[in-house]
Amino acid sequence: MKLEKLNAIVTGGASGLGGAVVQALVKAGLQVSALDLPGKEREEAVKAMGAAFIGVDVTDRQQIKQALSNLVESWGSLHVAVNCAGVAMAIKTLQGGQASDLNIFEKVIQVNLSGTYNVCQCAAEVMAKNEPNENGERGLLVMTSSIAAFEGQKGQTAYAASKGGIRSLVLPMARDLADLGIRVMGIAPGVFDTPMMASLPDAAKEMLIKTLPFPKRLGKPEEFAAMIKHMIENPMLNGSVVRLDGALRLN
Repeated sequence: MKLEKLNAIVTGGASGLGGAVVQALVKAGLQVSALDLPGKEREEAVKAMGAAFIGVDVTDRQQIKQALSNLVESWGSLHVAVNCAGVAMAIKTLQGGQASDLNIFEKVIQVNLSGTYNVCQCAAEVMAKNEPNENGERGLLVMTSSIAAFEGQKGQTAYAASKGGIRSLVLPMARDLADLGIRVMGIAPGVFDTPMMASLPDAAKEMLIKTLPFPKRLGKPEEFAAMIKHMIENPMLNGSVVRLDGALRLN
């Protein structure tokens, strides 16, 4: 799809990787709405990017359906949905010899995996009503997985499971929606310079950087956004999860 005159939503779009995607798509000429948890600071950050802000919980079906219904009423269509909303909570299988809190595991799965699936379902329902372009395309769904989906580290049971679920979701959903001309892609970022990464101690960040083959630095959010732009433009990208990790393999 050509970037001009497309309408897009980005979940988790107020900061981090989602914020970089919002900025890149606005700059490319798309009409963009960032979906994120309600909050004045988030709303102001998104408006400064030149996008609209919608305060929603990605796990709430009714909130997402209503938000998309309002957007389509205003825009007329939706072509791209990028899922960046997510949480990361460290949790080992056993904590002090006892089974760790199941509620933490379920929360991560609910937000990262179920939330992504919810948004993709609702967005696909809307995209299915689009007029196809000259290539028969009606839209693109992008999910954010992680290299933890492939090599989850100690303490990443919940996070790795949620991102592994996203990795496994991409291909069957692409097959489900192929007849409608809706593509589905996944992206598995490595270690990126985001607020989440900034919370780590400097020593931990340095250790991660040392394990990177090339380039020996944290990924830049704009590099993540550049991959999203390419996914929109390249119709042969469908049903795959692209690792964006500088050849990093976690131990």
